[in-house]
Amino acid sequence: MTDNTKRMLYTEFLQLWASSVQKVDAQDWQGCVSTLEQITEPTARTLFNMASAYLALGRPDQALSVLDLALVKDEHLAVGFFQRSTVMMLLDRLEEALSDCIWAQKHMRENPVIDYKQLGLRFKLHIWQVLYNAAAVYTRMGRWDQAQKVLESVSREKTVGIGVNIETAIDHIKKGEVLAPMLVPEGVVFRPNKREVNQLKERDFLGKAKVISSMIPNDDFGGFEPLRLQKPGFYEPKSGGAQDSRYMQVKVPYMSCGAGQLTVPAGATVFLFGEEDRDGMVSVIYDGQRGLLPVSLLEPVDVRSSKARKKSFVPNGIPLPPDLKPPTRPHVKSTPVPPPRARHRSTPTPPPSYISTITAPPPDPAPITLTDNSDIQLSDNPQAPEAGPVQVKVRFTQTLSMSVPLDSSYQELRERIAQTLGQTPSEIRLRRKPQGSRLLLPLDQDQDSPLLDLAQSGSVQLWCQKEDPLLNRTILHQMVALYDYTANGPEDLEFSEGDTIDILGQVNEEWMEGHCAGNVGIFPACFVYRENTEVVQD
Repeated sequence: MTDNTKRMLYTEFLQLWASSVQKVDAQDWQGCVSTLEQITEPTARTLFNMASAYLALGRPDQALSVLDLALVKDEHLAVGFFQRSTVMMLLDRLEEALSDCIWAQKHMRENPVIDYKQLGLRFKLHIWQVLYNAAAVYTRMGRWDQAQKVLESVSREKTVGIGVNIETAIDHIKKGEVLAPMLVPEGVVFRPNKREVNQLKERDFLGKAKVISSMIPNDDFGGFEPLRLQKPGFYEPKSGGAQDSRYMQVKVPYMSCGAGQLTVPAGATVFLFGEEDRDGMVSVIYDGQRGLLPVSLLEPVDVRSSKARKKSFVPNGIPLPPDLKPPTRPHVKSTPVPPPRARHRSTPTPPPSYISTITAPPPDPAPITLTDNSDIQLSDNPQAPEAGPVQVKVRFTQTLSMSVPLDSSYQELRERIAQTLGQTPSEIRLRRKPQGSRLLLPLDQDQDSPLLDLAQSGSVQLWCQKEDPLLNRTILHQMVALYDYTANGPEDLEFSEGDTIDILGQVNEEWMEGHCAGNVGIFPACFVYRENTEVVQD
């Protein structure tokens, strides 16, 4: 056994165990030992197998040392004590052999037999076998009367399954003949679970595609590719180019003239969603809408060519995934005086990564309370709030409820929230969510009393976000994620569908740089869209 400290996978352990058992079946005892020695974390069962191999090789001293380790791993293994009692007798260590017989009898827990088949050992250990070995030890000690009493007790019990003639053994003792000890037969070892071993083999669950029926003569192609018009005769599948693309380009403008049809300009790129029907129409997706177009007006377009991609950018619907390497993040030069921020007059919905705030005017200022994202009942007073305290609810890593004067400035509001959250005021940003929109817009920092404009029917809703990486950066506008995007590199920005993204810059035609949930990175521009919001410079 090696001293390698590296943990072994269970599949590797199972492979070595199964291989060692195959060598036992071939009576390659040394090969079995060599295989089992490669197991870095042996079990009691594999150690028992190694001891059996050493006994077959005629090396009882090494078998004894391995059995000692096996019984340390499993101190209740009765068959291990039974096997070790025989090895002790072979080494003439009689007191220890008798002790092992006693321990084997104890761990049988008054059961007449223990079947080890469920553990992988095709062997039944009977209580009479343990007592027979004890009698064999007594004969070697010269204690003939004690040996005879043990066997007579076995004879009186009339134990079922006795494989030797007890009366004959008693006659040998009366003649002063030493009894030969019993042990687990050679080649009987613990075997791994057959089902687990079979699962180690590689399986092809999908199989290989096979042509069952085809209108093309001699068609033996099996695989996956889009359907297309084919000429009779032997067909050899092609790959690559515009012929395999399901993106199509409209050759001439088309005006809808029926139910379910689309109006599409010339040169637009559409995604082929269905197959051609009897009227020569085909189902496509264009600009987020699904409808019908005449198939005669469509021609395949290779979306992998850069020229075709420039003409066929799809802002909505199914985006064209960029296949280029992401560019490195552009160098941002910090400006001493940041340009004025834009104020949006429309409002969005919070993604799950953000935090929300609601306010209700209580009669008196209430102390600050923290809850585990549980909803708080707000005031039912429909009148506009007066100048006084207002109850604000902020969702951060926990939900924050606090009372704030209604005429508080942005700086005062941010400092109080930051102090309660244990954050630095300059590292957090407060946002609002206008109704009917999915965007989170920054709260106006230059407004004297921002809560006055937001308090409607005695309530205010805000979102708080930690924005360390946005120091000395200008947010150009906000956009909403159309799809989930998983980062493919350290420079990528990961987000989920519906998240609000602060746009910091345009990298190129296909990639943008933005901020989301406290992280800054680049992402494909086709994964986001911009709402129609009115922007007014302060």
